[in-house]
Amino acid sequence: MNPLPNASATSAQSNTTFTDSKADLLSLLDCIVSVAVAIPLLYIGLEGFDLGLHGSISILSLHIAPINRTYLIDVHALGGAAFSTTNSGGVSLKTVLESATISIVVFDFRNVSHALFSLFQISVKSIKDLQLMELATRTGSRELVSSLAICIEKDSPTSAAAKSEWYLTKERYNQLVVPERGGCYQTLNKRPPKPEIIQYCRQSVVLLPGLYDVYNTKLRQLGQAFWRIHLRDTTNDRVKLSQSPGYDGSSKGFALGWNDHTIETEIESWNEELMMEAQAGTHVLNENDEWVPAPNYDLEDFLDEVEEEDQYYNDDGGKDTARDCIGWEEDMIKNGEPF
Repeated sequence: MNPLPNASATSAQSNTTFTDSKADLLSLLDCIVSVAVAIPLLYIGLEGFDLGLHGSISILSLHIAPINRTYLIDVHALGGAAFSTTNSGGVSLKTVLESATISIVVFDFRNVSHALFSLFQISVKSIKDLQLMELATRTGSRELVSSLAICIEKDSPTSAAAKSEWYLTKERYNQLVVPERGGCYQTLNKRPPKPEIIQYCRQSVVLLPGLYDVYNTKLRQLGQAFWRIHLRDTTNDRVKLSQSPGYDGSSKGFALGWNDHTIETEIESWNEELMMEAQAGTHVLNENDEWVPAPNYDLEDFLDEVEEEDQYYNDDGGKDTARDCIGWEEDMIKNGEPF
């Protein structure tokens, strides 16, 4: 694999590999296979020009958190081979991205999905969109989505020094690449890549695991099944939109989140559904937040537990609201596996 400029300067750079040959890809694929069995999470980002059918991908950044290694895949040089090169086990980057058992974590997947689908016919199956995860775990209004910069500033567990370094790196990158800042998109395709490009591509993914852990921990807490399901549905909607013929990656509507009134109505419907299923006793939520046939289910036990937990969810002085009722879904796992 080609060494990076000043690759020995820091430990961070020594953990970053610029992948620009088929031999390099085969080594990467073997690494993914060995690690993904235990922790099936990969963090990715794309850099390119006008990501989509009429644009191009220059570099795909891929971070493997358990071994703290980042691979910068030279899609500009490799073209379709970046995704079609297959190892002896039949694994390619395309099959990894389309795997139902390996989750791809990214911040705002829409343009990434559009570029992969329109340029290389890749449809990512299992997506964890950090922008939506933040929206689901946020307190207060969810009318607008947050930027990556805001999420890093308020939620990232990394140090203040690391955050400052990220901001400075992003500024240097913009000055090189963004025309409005005096840069040129073609800078992304110059080889060897500039150190500022390498550093930005690396940092665009190495900070994602910290955000994922923060948001995922909140989503796995008691009473969060509604948000997990709403998150899953919205993610699927984003994928469908990104693969549609009329997709506009620069739409102003991208800043919109979830309408607060609509969310409250959906929560009420969700709680009604939970109670109906509890009374029928025919289905329960499994560990994947899917309704499945129930084992032996005791309605009285369920209602007793709801009453016992009422104080936990009722935080408005005794007046029940739809939001107070979130949490009943946890009691639906009766005689089944807990979340």
